[in-house]
Amino acid sequence: MSRRSGQSGSIQKEGNWYVVRYWRDVAGQEKRQRVYQRICPVSGPAKLSASERERKAKEIIAASGVDTQEYFDEVVTQSSNSVTFRQQAARWLDKMRNRKRKPVAPSTLSNWEYCLDKWLNPNLGNMTLDKVNNLAFKNLVSKMIDGGLGTSAIRSYTNVVKMVVASAVNEEAEQLYPRKWNNEFIFFDVPGANEKRPSFTGEVVAAILRETEEEKYCVLFALCAAAGLRFGEALGIDIKNISPDYSTVKVVEKVWRSQRHDFLKTKSGKREVDLHPSMAARLREFIGDRKSGLLFATSRGKPLHQSSILRRKLHPVLAKIGQPKCGVHAFRRFRNTYLRNCTSVPPGIYKYWMGHASADSDAVAGARETMSDRYDRVEHERALRNEWAERAGLGFELPPQKCVIGRNGRKIEIQPVEEMAVTV
Repeated sequence: MSRRSGQSGSIQKEGNWYVVRYWRDVAGQEKRQRVYQRICPVSGPAKLSASERERKAKEIIAASGVDTQEYFDEVVTQSSNSVTFRQQAARWLDKMRNRKRKPVAPSTLSNWEYCLDKWLNPNLGNMTLDKVNNLAFKNLVSKMIDGGLGTSAIRSYTNVVKMVVASAVNEEAEQLYPRKWNNEFIFFDVPGANEKRPSFTGEVVAAILRETEEEKYCVLFALCAAAGLRFGEALGIDIKNISPDYSTVKVVEKVWRSQRHDFLKTKSGKREVDLHPSMAARLREFIGDRKSGLLFATSRGKPLHQSSILRRKLHPVLAKIGQPKCGVHAFRRFRNTYLRNCTSVPPGIYKYWMGHASADSDAVAGARETMSDRYDRVEHERALRNEWAERAGLGFELPPQKCVIGRNGRKIEIQPVEEMAVTV
């Protein structure tokens, strides 16, 4: 409103008339409209002096009421009330795509687009923003529960609703629809038992590895379980980021939809993960003479695709051993559970391995940074971490190396020729 007050207008010649041009808000439009009105003739008896033209121009603007609070409330506020959730969501999403400060990851944008298309716009899209309140929110959550969504997905998708509503602001960047969301009311019927966080036990991990025929995917699943890596982090490992003794893997990039990204999910995700000697030895055998390139890649050296691995490798193995379908993240949950409950590894070390080392905004939800967290420099203590990695163990049985099967069948290692006695 402060930008709309006190207009003096612009006095110009328009043919045989002096006119004043000024801005006027128009209902249903974001941008103001440039309008004009006649002041006096350029010549003749009704001509006014320069000072008289300025005075009359101000009187014309004042008479129009464009600078009054009443006009602003009537036109601008009513216009903004006509904005639907679908329209505001499109503006918000476009802003997120082009945000320069703290750019949003493509995977996050894809998740937001999916939940808007699948759940939010079909249920809230035609509502005006002033109608998106706690009751509308609760009805949306009920439909998500009926649709079989888990608690984590429901909370993630409803956060998008909150961000879209909060993104509607005026020229002073103040929210047009400030909300006090009542989470107890909204999520009252959300069943905790519907929480979908699948994890494996050590026995299940061992069974998966035994039934995975191809060595590449056996090592991939074993590394995810032994290091607690996220799926994209495991697929983004470059051989140059593995220590010479194969005991430490540096996590600095990830793969998403067969694309390499030089950033991770969180700041704490950039870390070094130390491996048990048996996993390091298996990694050494798998890498062989390779010196660079992705650890897990196609025959052409391109990144693997997550959905293809799930559909063609992991899910068939899970079905074979009688386990329900789930994602590779279950290996990460196994490692976190094992380190926390089955070993005496110091919290600072296993949180660092898991990428939860700090308690800042991108660390574990609900964690608070203490002075000990600030002083902890475990990332510089590789020898100490290696010692604990060996003491902690894997938590599962690592099967022997798979035989490599090529076009011409199994490749058999050439054995030394043994001398035989020949009887003449």
